[in-house]
Amino acid sequence: MNFLPKKIDTYAVNHSEDEPKLLQELTKETWQKILNPRMLSGHFQGRILAILSKIKQPKNILEIGTYTGYSALCLAEGLSKNGILHTIDCNEELKEFSNKYFEKSDFKDQIVQYTGNALDIISTINVGFDLVFIDADKPNYCNYFNIIIDKMNKGGIILSDNVLWSGKVVEELKPNDESTEVILQYNKLLKDDKRVETVLLPIRDGLTVSLVI
Repeated sequence: MNFLPKKIDTYAVNHSEDEPKLLQELTKETWQKILNPRMLSGHFQGRILAILSKIKQPKNILEIGTYTGYSALCLAEGLSKNGILHTIDCNEELKEFSNKYFEKSDFKDQIVQYTGNALDIISTINVGFDLVFIDADKPNYCNYFNIIIDKMNKGGIILSDNVLWSGKVVEELKPNDESTEVILQYNKLLKDDKRVETVLLPIRDGLTVSLVI
């Protein structure tokens, strides 16, 4: 979902870095073959992820929510030499799809895929993270933050997607809407937690950048 007028959004995209050819191919095949293709980060947000990663030059990246691999490939662009991106998804059926594009990329030896429950898997990855991207099931957002915060290196960055949740965060909360309720809790958590400095960017469906201090 975009919150900017279409003409402004198009102008911003047209005056940002071009989308790499491999990601164009990934996008096309995702829209052709995979359910819920709107879950892709997409060209504009993907370039934001890539440039933030390039600025940080992380040694260890954690991605929670691989989907078809688009955002992982964007984040991998900034990996330092011998850096590793750990990406987790619960959907076994998507692993082969994303792995195909990982193998085509320049980062095939720097991406490690995991399939299963992210909360269980994260505790087994014994490294400190320089960059984390949270883009998975919304009801667990607070749980993901609480499990990764002590594994973050000082100066690390936590990126959180969908924090505007199609604008539902400023609407009256509907009964039994667990996802919106947790996103509201999560946004407050990031604002109030003294271990991070946070800015919420109204990009697509909302992207939060939190700096670990």
